[in-house]
Amino acid sequence: MTSRRGAWSPLLVAGLVIVATLAVVALLGPLIAPYDPHALSGDAVEPPSRDHLLGTNDIGQDIFSEVVIGTRSSLGVALPAAALALIIGVMVGVGGALRGGRTGAVTMRVVDGFLALPGFPLVILLAALTGGSPLALILVITMAGWPQLARVLHSQTLPLRDRGFVRAARGFGAPPRYVILRHLVPALGPTAAAGFVQWAATAVVLESGLTFLGLGDPTAVSWGAILNRALEYQGLYYGSLWVWWVLPAGFAITLAALGFTFVGVGLEPTFNPKWRRAL
Repeated sequence: MTSRRGAWSPLLVAGLVIVATLAVVALLGPLIAPYDPHALSGDAVEPPSRDHLLGTNDIGQDIFSEVVIGTRSSLGVALPAAALALIIGVMVGVGGALRGGRTGAVTMRVVDGFLALPGFPLVILLAALTGGSPLALILVITMAGWPQLARVLHSQTLPLRDRGFVRAARGFGAPPRYVILRHLVPALGPTAAAGFVQWAATAVVLESGLTFLGLGDPTAVSWGAILNRALEYQGLYYGSLWVWWVLPAGFAITLAALGFTFVGVGLEPTFNPKWRRAL
């Protein structure tokens, strides 16, 4: 009963609802958005109205359409980056722990070296050097996330590699790739899932932060780019313009990060044995 309640905790349900809603908006964005976000659909800085639910920006683009299409851009970078970071984390962390010995030690020293680097400044530097395309942002955010996942998965693999089913598979001559995919990855599935959703939340914030700094694709519509353009407008805070131009994009970033965070926290009681022993 404890694990069942933990599996469907209010936080988990709320997080799944938020993530699923954002995924639907991202997939159906062009059908939901009333205007092309690049088109000049009205006068400059129009207030919210029936024609423009969140008003228009300084050149007459519909802000609601930008926020909707920005969901696709932000999740389109964050989710692949989190998935790629997890794949590398499994290959390095689990593979290094399975091999052990000098290979495992050298692998973890490399991971420790990456973890010692300053995270956000390094991400900014790499984004500036790689040009800010969506693929470049995915790779940059992946580089920032895989060492943490590798370290966690390595520590979880160490006790598993001496289990009977792993030793039996290796004793029968199974190659490391088979042992990892057939035995270790399923056993580490809960830890990997939790690591994925936690890094996805971080990746959403990183993608928005990089595009806000102008390090993303200048032609792409994203939440960070909306905030970047809004804060460059000199008359932003002279009236209520900031309410419909700044707050929606900021709220979308916060909601996405909270959604993934809620899923990760909601899964914790089910996937972490320490929680079950404490209850």
